[in-house]
Amino acid sequence: MKSEDASTKLLEYEDVEFHSLSFAATADTLCTDLGKGLQNDEVDRRLQKYGENTLGDEGGIDFLSILLHQICNAMIMVLFISMIIALAIRDWISGGVIGFVVFINVAIGSYQEYKASETMNSLRSLSTPEANVVRNGSEETVESRLLVPGDIVVCKAGDTVPADIRLVRCLNFETDEAMLTGESLPIAKDPLEVYPANEDIPVGDRHNLAFSSSTVSKGRAVGIVVRTGLKTEIGQIAQSLKGQNSLISKDPSLSFSKNMLRTFLNTAGSFLGTNVGTPLHRKLSKLAIYLFFIAVLFAIVVMATQKYHVTRDVAIYAICVALSMIPSSLVVVLTITMSVGAKIMAGKNVVVRKLDSLEALGAITDVCSDKTGTLTQGKMILKQAWIPSFGTVTVSNSNHPYDPTIGEVSLIPKFSPYQYTHDSSEDVGILQDFKARLSQNALPDGINPVGFNNWLETATLANIATVFQDKGSGEWRANGDPTEIAIQVFTTRMGLPRDDLTTGAKQDSNSHDANDTVGSKFEHLAEFPFDSGVKRMSSVYVNHHAEGQRHVFTKGAFERILESCSSWWPNGVETDAQPLTEADKSSIMQNVEVMSADGLRVLAFATKTFSEDEAEELGDRIIKDRTFVESGLAFQGLVGIYDPPRPESAGAVKKFHQAGINVHMLTGDFPGTAKAIAQEVGILPHNLYHFPQDVVESMVMTATQFDKLSNEEIDSLVVLPLVIARCHPNTKVRMIEALHRRQKFCAMTGDGVNDSPSLKIANVGIAMGINGSDVAKDASDIVLSDDNFASILNAVEEGRRMSDNIQKFVLQLLAENVAQALYLMIGLCFIDKDGLSVFALSPVEVLWVIVVTSCFPAMGLGLEKSSPDIMKKPPKSSKVGLFTLEMAIDMLVYGTWIGACCLGCFVAVVYGKGNGELGFNCNNSYNESCHYVFRGRTAAFATMTWCALILAWEVIDMRRSFFKMQPETDTPWTQWIKDIWSNQFLFWSVIFGFVSVFPVAYIPVINDKVFLHKGVTYEWGLAIAFSLVFWAGAEVYKYGKRHYYRNQGIAQNPEEDLEKKSFQDPFGKYNTNSSMTINNLSEGISRKGSY
Repeated sequence: MKSEDASTKLLEYEDVEFHSLSFAATADTLCTDLGKGLQNDEVDRRLQKYGENTLGDEGGIDFLSILLHQICNAMIMVLFISMIIALAIRDWISGGVIGFVVFINVAIGSYQEYKASETMNSLRSLSTPEANVVRNGSEETVESRLLVPGDIVVCKAGDTVPADIRLVRCLNFETDEAMLTGESLPIAKDPLEVYPANEDIPVGDRHNLAFSSSTVSKGRAVGIVVRTGLKTEIGQIAQSLKGQNSLISKDPSLSFSKNMLRTFLNTAGSFLGTNVGTPLHRKLSKLAIYLFFIAVLFAIVVMATQKYHVTRDVAIYAICVALSMIPSSLVVVLTITMSVGAKIMAGKNVVVRKLDSLEALGAITDVCSDKTGTLTQGKMILKQAWIPSFGTVTVSNSNHPYDPTIGEVSLIPKFSPYQYTHDSSEDVGILQDFKARLSQNALPDGINPVGFNNWLETATLANIATVFQDKGSGEWRANGDPTEIAIQVFTTRMGLPRDDLTTGAKQDSNSHDANDTVGSKFEHLAEFPFDSGVKRMSSVYVNHHAEGQRHVFTKGAFERILESCSSWWPNGVETDAQPLTEADKSSIMQNVEVMSADGLRVLAFATKTFSEDEAEELGDRIIKDRTFVESGLAFQGLVGIYDPPRPESAGAVKKFHQAGINVHMLTGDFPGTAKAIAQEVGILPHNLYHFPQDVVESMVMTATQFDKLSNEEIDSLVVLPLVIARCHPNTKVRMIEALHRRQKFCAMTGDGVNDSPSLKIANVGIAMGINGSDVAKDASDIVLSDDNFASILNAVEEGRRMSDNIQKFVLQLLAENVAQALYLMIGLCFIDKDGLSVFALSPVEVLWVIVVTSCFPAMGLGLEKSSPDIMKKPPKSSKVGLFTLEMAIDMLVYGTWIGACCLGCFVAVVYGKGNGELGFNCNNSYNESCHYVFRGRTAAFATMTWCALILAWEVIDMRRSFFKMQPETDTPWTQWIKDIWSNQFLFWSVIFGFVSVFPVAYIPVINDKVFLHKGVTYEWGLAIAFSLVFWAGAEVYKYGKRHYYRNQGIAQNPEEDLEKKSFQDPFGKYNTNSSMTINNLSEGISRKGSY
């Protein structure tokens, strides 16, 4: 694209109506090569000219919006108003200190929100939609935002169309354009359509175009990008909608006064944060409003105790009492904690798409997972192939999913899998080195390879995967579905790759010319792609070596293939075809059950032939009528494909059980295969014969059995299925609904287009990052970047850690608020000689405690690592949420105890040493009569500060002793030192707070003029003593909690530690061979479980 003509041509392309051009004319207009695509330098030029392919909502971070968001929340606004009042009454010191508190919170909050936005942007980039494009003559995957007009893109079922494209080639290609046109049914596309340029063709009727953001429902297509970004049809709609998400209500159905009221409520809710952000953000914003009214009430009480003789000192003290009830750092610390949590999850292969999911992960009680590629490795290897009358071919010593040169192929002549496992009356002769014997025509007499060769043709042609050896590295690589890759690797292993039949020679792996059929035996005519509704796929070919015969090659789920078959070939050739009787089908099913019992995924193959005359008479029906083409087939054989479980899956399932979380497998596989893998990873028990029949039948069901049940029948099941085989998308939806009716909080995994409904209604939708479709990712809350089941465990553990940490710092902040409010309110009882209350803490001391003990220690608690038993606790109730009864009691106990210790310290100084001398005018400045009041304040100030900081360490574990937070440690006497050092942010926050008390007690002017206290001597001993009393009291309280909760707070663990020799089967409560009495068993069965 170096010519000036091309550049000039491109300048005018925006006015072109591409639906009125053929795809060849479109390629010419956009100066692109249909075979090779654009060159990189041309892509760069076009990207610079036309911009990125986005709708304009992926821009940079808005610093002003972040700043306003930090200022405009209820907690900061209380501080801001207090600062204005303090300055208005000319208390410059208090106003300045409050201003400093506001600055600290806004500055830290803005910085952390900026970092959080950066983190979320980087995480968003991990799940950015991608597109398959042809550039520089080879196919590659790029981010959709980097597409430019003229790019050649490839779309398949499950993809989101990345831009407006003019279609070039299609195979049963249909798109869902509901979001664009409102049409609920998928639209079939035809690249050969060309519409008149002078007619106004509606968008929905332009069948030669696929539109940005529509989803591919079926088939595959290749097209040319013609519009990107805001120039696309969906982009123009987005442009017109900009600015409509206003807080101002303009509902024409409402009166002016109601619109005004709604506008006011929307604005107030947005300003205070009660209708924006995550549910937890909204809940905490509402808490701030409640606390604000309590603070106002306390301020009124302060003024009332002074008989409403409100001097400047009283007003400031009332403000400080009010501020003592406001945890100003709460929202800031929450933002930091969630940002850090999302970043940690990304490092564990979990990409967070919606922050709401972070709050939900800790409450999960049930995980519904797919099998293939999630619980298993997704690296499939064909282990067995059975061709009737020929025998069973086995592959051994092969663990590489792509390399056809590794492994040994053997033949068990004549015997089916069922026969050689059940027939002990005859020796089974295994023919080694089968491949070499076959290629050399050296098979023993009586073994006719025709049937095997015919099956091999079907296996390689009913397949769109490619297997090739990289010319540079020599490594074997593959593209396509893992199941099809396994079959294609086997046919390549046997010397019959698809390219040998369709091109007549080894095809260049870099070639993209689908029409290169010169000299080939077979020419591809049509394809009916795999569909989850019919569970099979078919390809139609013309045989140039057999007088133009048309062959249909079909593979798929064995039951769907068998229902389409009417015959089979006993000798492997069509001329010997015999009807497929029910007895034959029963025999085939016996082999299916034997193969699936070994954990093999079983597929069946079938074929059908039309003569050239028949094909001409049928016309387009042979390439368009799927029902007709896939009927009356001839059964050819079965294959068993092994997908080994991931090594970490069994351990992850065990940990889920220990955490009180049930695991369900919802898979499309045959029940026998699903059952074998489920037992291997621990989802099902191995000793099913020990369980009552109704329990076993409930544990393993097919989708057909489950879907036939009404909701009432599902709810009356003893247990919900642990395994559902042959699962349909609607089955997943019904399973989640059944869990919800049992008050369960569930996560669901999905990867296909049809999984999006179940992902949306699940409490946490989990999409696969590697094999997941764009539609599934868009519907999900989190994405697993490695498609690994164990990563879900990481997500749940991190969700629990974050939930625990939020509870810890909220407890620390609110307990401190209770302590300050309690102490300051009781302090009003100290009356001086003028009949006025003597403030037990000065306003600046109150503010200093808020600054030093709130923000940074709370941030440190948000970063705390998970407790050692976090995955042995039961899931947190999603209904109770953050504020449990235990937490409320803790808040009151700790707050009251800190307040009592501070009060005791103040009284010990003023009444123990000073005989109750409260002086006069001690709230304003120092005089000799205030000697003991000022020293008492210093001691109480130190006690309040230190107790609040000690509390930050104590709430690291809400039940365990601070000195024994790691019960399994080998160094019990020094472990607590390692624990506090492991979180250095919290450690240094606490140390700084401890040390900060000393300078403000001794620096002249600052101590007596600003803080209204004095340097002390022996009072330090009292402050330390009362701080230690608080610490000891906290430890005693936690000891009482441990005693009370000793049999609570532990997940219903289905497996005890084997090392303790107290193993309990995870499903023992249903086991008839256990030591339960008959009555207990009946009670256990009658109780509806969630398994």
